[in-house]
Amino acid sequence: MTRGFYIGRFQPYHEGHHAMVDRIREEIDELVVGIGSADQSHTVRNPFTAGERIMMITKALAEFEMTTYAVPIEDLNRNSVWVSHVQSMSPNFDVAYSNNPLVVRLFEEAGIEVRQSPMFQREEFEGTEVRTRMAAGGDWESLVPRTVAEVIGEIEGVERIQRITETDTNGTDE
Repeated sequence: MTRGFYIGRFQPYHEGHHAMVDRIREEIDELVVGIGSADQSHTVRNPFTAGERIMMITKALAEFEMTTYAVPIEDLNRNSVWVSHVQSMSPNFDVAYSNNPLVVRLFEEAGIEVRQSPMFQREEFEGTEVRTRMAAGGDWESLVPRTVAEVIGEIEGVERIQRITETDTNGTDE
């Protein structure tokens, strides 16, 4: 049995992530999804809590016939020990999946096989784009799996993003 590890912030989990998992599942039997920056929430860059992202991912991955584990990984600002931190928070895994150059390097230095995969329509399916559309009241639902849109609706995620992107200034520097 082969167990893979795929890490991301998933702010939110979108169709690009979903396409990546669909590709990964052809190579493995089980998947651990590491939810990075799990200690971050309610900011423009990281609006959703780890628990909310676990809900999004668990519901989205239910369509795949594969055992998955979603585990929160808090930020650790010491790259030299990051992989051991990840391993301490995760079930054991055989191969890691990432396209992030730093993450690839850290896993390789720790002796873990890393596989990269082409990103799926990266210019469209990107967390910043999804959050920007939410803040502006645009069409974001087409960029995420239906189940993720349902979770975001349940937690009033669009309203949260719109609120945290507001400013308390009047637009002048006076």
